[in-house]
Amino acid sequence: MTQVKAKKALGQHFLTDLNVAKRIAETIEKPQLPDRAKQWADLPVLEVGPGMGVLSQFLMSAGRVVKAVEIDTESVEFLRRVFPGLEVIEGDFLKMDLKQLFGGEFALIGNYPYNISSQIFFKVLDYKGQIPVVAGMLQKEVAERICSKPGSKVYGILSVLLQAWYDCEYLFSVPPGVFSPPPKVTSGVIRLTRNSRESLGCDEKLFKTVVKTAFGQRRKTLRNSLAGLIPADSPIMKEPVMGLRPERLGVEDFITLTLAASK
Repeated sequence: MTQVKAKKALGQHFLTDLNVAKRIAETIEKPQLPDRAKQWADLPVLEVGPGMGVLSQFLMSAGRVVKAVEIDTESVEFLRRVFPGLEVIEGDFLKMDLKQLFGGEFALIGNYPYNISSQIFFKVLDYKGQIPVVAGMLQKEVAERICSKPGSKVYGILSVLLQAWYDCEYLFSVPPGVFSPPPKVTSGVIRLTRNSRESLGCDEKLFKTVVKTAFGQRRKTLRNSLAGLIPADSPIMKEPVMGLRPERLGVEDFITLTLAASK
């Protein structure tokens, strides 16, 4: 595993444990998907940050159509040499128009670079109509935040925005010792599968604004943090919910607040 040098600027930590790689790849295979999500088991796959292909090889061996996006030129050259059957796309995932990569739905997976993992999942929201299944590994802290429930100290913006559209599962943790070089933190593997929601029933852009504004001042009560968005004379301003802090509210609560802010 010395053919490609890990680059700190790209947040590269190459997974070296094949058993862990296989477990991650299997998270989007039919036997492990929730019953309602098994319909997506044969979708083509987009892998983000394949590095030296430790995950790619298991995705390909499962018979899936796999495309891999890699920003590191050295990794791209390695992958094209070692895995000639893998379609490797050189570029920045965060800047790509994913609709040009696949005409329809696809699954997203990867050992996501820690330094851009949150940005990757914000981008997933922009393509939620095309991405019914997302899985992979990221920093444990971020993984737990995505999957946390109301009332948790780590529950935040990503939690609400993603859980509005996806069922989020924290699957297992991965220790630093199975990477080269080892990261300073533990990693977590998660899976997101699209829920049955087709619409929020409110303005989606305003919903994001309400959520981000509330958590931007998370130590304040909603009555104070959302004062600039919800009219002072709105009936909801007198409701007990406005005396809470944002981490106490679920998706439906934020939808209610968004509807109040739109009037």
